[in-house]
Amino acid sequence: MAGGYDDRDGMIWLDGALVPWREAQVHVLTHAMHYASSVFEGERAYGGKIFKSVEHSERLLKSGELTDIEIPWSVAQIEAAKSEVMAANGLSDAYVRVVAWRGSGEDMGVASQRNPVRMAAAAWEWGAYYGDAKTKGAKLDISKWKRPSPETIPCHAKAAGLYMICTMSKHAAEAKGCSDAMMFDYRGYVAEATGANIFFVKDGEVHTPLPDCFLNGITRQTVVAMLKERGVTVHERHIMPEELEGFEQCWLTGTAAEVTPVGQIGDYNFEVGAMARDISESYERLVRA
Repeated sequence: MAGGYDDRDGMIWLDGALVPWREAQVHVLTHAMHYASSVFEGERAYGGKIFKSVEHSERLLKSGELTDIEIPWSVAQIEAAKSEVMAANGLSDAYVRVVAWRGSGEDMGVASQRNPVRMAAAAWEWGAYYGDAKTKGAKLDISKWKRPSPETIPCHAKAAGLYMICTMSKHAAEAKGCSDAMMFDYRGYVAEATGANIFFVKDGEVHTPLPDCFLNGITRQTVVAMLKERGVTVHERHIMPEELEGFEQCWLTGTAAEVTPVGQIGDYNFEVGAMARDISESYERLVRA
């Protein structure tokens, strides 16, 4: 599938019905467009089966709850919508995006309780998020923006508004020839990349930031469990910037990123070592099992 995302063949599930791709539109005065009242999920299907699909649907509803968006569809209905849109587009290996938002209605100020909550599900073919980085290792910039305090945002929701500084950070990184950017949190600890969690290896043990002010990704949780099953010690903790120099390997995890080794973060270099390669390959096998 090529071309702009607004100009493609296929079908999109929108508010309970399949509509032609180009007709899946919203009004310019949609509340979410002005006030970021939107939550979403990104998922991957392998061989016709979405990996941990139900967990994603449950998290969508939880994100809605955390952001005061009451989504009027159940987990079962969301699951059916995803299956329906994949079948309608003849997709087996695909990226699936489900999004719920406050639409246009009687309210057009900050408050929007009288506006309907809408939902859509789309699916398309999408290759490796970081291109050839799975073999070479991704190159990351260090963002000037920090993940905010939990006292300022619903940090455990997958909400559109939380990604604004991620977009800005990734644009700045791409301008420097990098694939992505690593972000610190409001306290100065290592946090995550713009759309993926991060892991480090030192002396055969794994260190990953404690997700106390950012999303504890489903892929992150999966990889932590995989490592522990292998008997690898995993430290979920606060990581200081100066520790980057001592880490030997690094990788990112996320539904889009899957497991992608990192070769460089700013001035710090990492090898695409045996553990990074093994966990990446093992994850590939798991999602296709």
